[in-house]
Amino acid sequence: MIKLEQVEKSFGANAVLRGVDLEIPRGSSMVIIGGSGTGKSVLLKCVLGLVQPDSGRILVDGKDAAKGDRDAFLARFGMLFQGAALFDSLPVWQNVSFRLLRGALKRPRAEAREIAIEKLRRVGLTADVADRFPAELSGGMQKRVGLARAIAADPEIIFFDEPTTGLDPIMAGVINDLIREIVTEMGATAMTITHDMSSVRAISDNVAMLHGGKIRWTGPVSQLDASGDPYVQQFITGSAEGPIEAVR
Repeated sequence: MIKLEQVEKSFGANAVLRGVDLEIPRGSSMVIIGGSGTGKSVLLKCVLGLVQPDSGRILVDGKDAAKGDRDAFLARFGMLFQGAALFDSLPVWQNVSFRLLRGALKRPRAEAREIAIEKLRRVGLTADVADRFPAELSGGMQKRVGLARAIAADPEIIFFDEPTTGLDPIMAGVINDLIREIVTEMGATAMTITHDMSSVRAISDNVAMLHGGKIRWTGPVSQLDASGDPYVQQFITGSAEGPIEAVR
């Protein structure tokens, strides 16, 4: 569904992506791991076209992501942002149905509200939450609202940016389970960036390790512990000793 071929991106003298090759099969869940500042978010933004690669090619469903109708391209995606990124001034239901109230996906207001309430129920929130504002919700509830917004338009592809950041271990487990269930139900292709190993094991079919601007290793999550790659082993064990230098 998504294919990256020798994707490179630099910001001035800082070469962030140095020839990334990666394939994400249709209907699968790919988790990209790597330390802070290794380019995971830049990679995601390149796929969405928010950042233009310096060279290389990105294909989505066999078509060049840099060409064609931009609105139609983005309509295929859903996104759960780090920190939920809800609009403080809008009630929950308008946050969830944000894309359905404007643009190419616009629906009648009443229909958009019904869809929002349905999606809220899917992530374990009751209908009365719809008219609250984000500030009235706990961090875990805000993350669920963000997930409901990500699936509101029934996207083919969903991106998850550090989905459990800021959550306690129990709520993180709940969000991981919801993500896995929803992606499976929808048959969506998922791409997640995280450094939370509990998320990696809970939601991934395949894992890719990004380090030094390149994919160091990729394979099924079942083979992660036996990857044999010293970068992967150091990252998943959290060891201070290894080829990845800890920034002090």
